[in-house]
Amino acid sequence: MLVAGVLFACMGVFVKLGAPYFSHIELVFYRSFFGLIFIYLIMHQQGVAIRTQHWRNHLWRGISGTGALALFFYCITVLPLATAVTLNYTAPLFLTLLTMLVFKDTFHLPLTLSIGLGFCGVVLLLHPTLQHEQLMTGVLGLISGFLAGIAYLNVKQLGNLGEPATRTVFYFSLIATLASGIWMLFDPVHIITWHSAILIAGLSSTATLAQLAMTRAYQIGKTLVVGSLAYSTIVFASLFGIVLWGETLPLASWIGMACIIASGVLSLRLIPTHQEAGK
Repeated sequence: MLVAGVLFACMGVFVKLGAPYFSHIELVFYRSFFGLIFIYLIMHQQGVAIRTQHWRNHLWRGISGTGALALFFYCITVLPLATAVTLNYTAPLFLTLLTMLVFKDTFHLPLTLSIGLGFCGVVLLLHPTLQHEQLMTGVLGLISGFLAGIAYLNVKQLGNLGEPATRTVFYFSLIATLASGIWMLFDPVHIITWHSAILIAGLSSTATLAQLAMTRAYQIGKTLVVGSLAYSTIVFASLFGIVLWGETLPLASWIGMACIIASGVLSLRLIPTHQEAGK
């Protein structure tokens, strides 16, 4: 998961670098299309079949993941990298709420306080953006976190069903490619230059490798450990934003990010365990 954290942060860097050359939907398409080819070659080398009996599960994972990815890429092109990544990583908060509601568990005080801490962090993080008329982008970032939470639940479900990590990533990339490709038919398509081609290569390779590492981690690792280490992406993204773009955030934003990370880790620890939580 630490490897995935570094690679996801690098993916964010390539998205931000590619924003002057492509729309966020084009970036989603190129990330997904070349990632699809890459993962197919890996599957062929490993002898993993494409055919699956769980296509409905892959479909739901692909739809939720594609929606989260498109909104996430858009937020990266508008907001500071650390802010966009942190909003996307509210996924464990939504995952906790969904799990509690589905299984009709009682919201005991410690868990309620941890979730409240996370959303207080969201308010602190978004407060500076209100002055720059970026509230709507912040809301879209939260929606990307919600959809990512659903996608993570689907990933765990597919792992419980015995689906290989490579096949899960393959179908996600396929659905994301088809959805973004259809969307591109209604928007102008920008010409690929040698310089932008390098950015596309970096984007697709880091994203696919990160997806593989994350999927494998969630399938075989302990949810608490994996979920906690996932927040390393925020740290790496913050460092990249500072070094590459000189991004500075007010103290309230850093406190908000810390609250969201602490809330996510605490929620993962306090949420009740269910044998069928991933199904």
